[in-house]
Amino acid sequence: MNPLNERIEKFLERLDDAKKRNLYFYQAPIEKIYDAHVVINGKDYIMFGSYSYLGLINHPKINEASKRAIDEFSTGTHGVRLLAGTTKLHNLLEERISRFKGRDASAVFSSGYVTNLTTISTLLTKDDYVFCDKYDHASIVDGAIQSRANFIRFDHNDMEHLEELIKEVPEDRVKLIVVDGVYSMDGDIAPLPQLIEIKKKYNAILMVDEAHSLGVLGENGKGIEEYFGIYNEVDIDMGTLSKTIPSVGGYIAGDKKLIDFIKHNSRAYIFSAALPPAQTMAAMVSFDIIEEEKWRIKKLWENIIHYTSELKKMGFDIMKTQSAVVPILLKDDELALKLTRILWDEGIIIFPILTPAIPPGTSRLRSCIMASHSSEDIDIALKALYKGGKELNII
Repeated sequence: MNPLNERIEKFLERLDDAKKRNLYFYQAPIEKIYDAHVVINGKDYIMFGSYSYLGLINHPKINEASKRAIDEFSTGTHGVRLLAGTTKLHNLLEERISRFKGRDASAVFSSGYVTNLTTISTLLTKDDYVFCDKYDHASIVDGAIQSRANFIRFDHNDMEHLEELIKEVPEDRVKLIVVDGVYSMDGDIAPLPQLIEIKKKYNAILMVDEAHSLGVLGENGKGIEEYFGIYNEVDIDMGTLSKTIPSVGGYIAGDKKLIDFIKHNSRAYIFSAALPPAQTMAAMVSFDIIEEEKWRIKKLWENIIHYTSELKKMGFDIMKTQSAVVPILLKDDELALKLTRILWDEGIIIFPILTPAIPPGTSRLRSCIMASHSSEDIDIALKALYKGGKELNII
């Protein structure tokens, strides 16, 4: 057998086994969305696997704005941003992001993954150095590899290890440090004050991926800088438009010179079609709503505290989460799948995170909390988790 086919067959054996045992939970087609609930195959579920942290999906103002954008600009664009694809909506969105993040300028891309990939690979060359936390998102890792720079990884949130590594690099070399604001599998936060100290001490550049911190951290949901009360120290501020912001795409915000360079050198910007008008408008209006409806951030954190405190009381290991991403560590793939099955049967959607997506022995369920969860929603999920935890001797 061809080695590639052999590799595929080996994976499909694992996939087929999960499906036969009714332990496959991915790509379930959602038929309806309302509040924090979804309907799948005619059954109502409470959603605990969504990235819509502020519950903005299906917000009437966003929906109406998107419809108006279609009426005015149609469903697509005339091409790539650099040529005929830019509309006034794209410029307005970039201006809105810049104001929200307190930056000079910003650039919008077709996906969050592409945003990290292209930014890192555009800015760096083979003579440069990129330092990444070992828990950084795959898009950061892929961008570092594609850049052909010297790719160095430091232990998770270990600033002593980062400093040991970066001090060995010649002072005149480009040094980029890239971290997640909130880590997507563990829910903990990057130590921004210490990162800034190191970046200044070694003349480095700091890039932060705010995919899971935008709308979550800070009194006004503006992210990790607001959370720590430190402003304009992150050189490259990256975020997505498909999590707290219920659209699609990603952005880079920063110095105007940096953004101009990226817009004229990034392959993803130059060769990808512009965001559709409806999605561009949806993203723009979402930033307005975050500022107008500040109760959502307060409600989100009430839900996070309610959920995490009760899980701890039950005896679940929720690791070191500090955010809306709440892992439930189980350490075993089979156990994670079985607990997920119990939860789905109880009408709770939470997804298992298994190897090789994470290191062996760290299998978990990843629950995501939203402002749109009612107290009753949280309690129903907790009851189901308690039931499953007892049945499987987890707690």
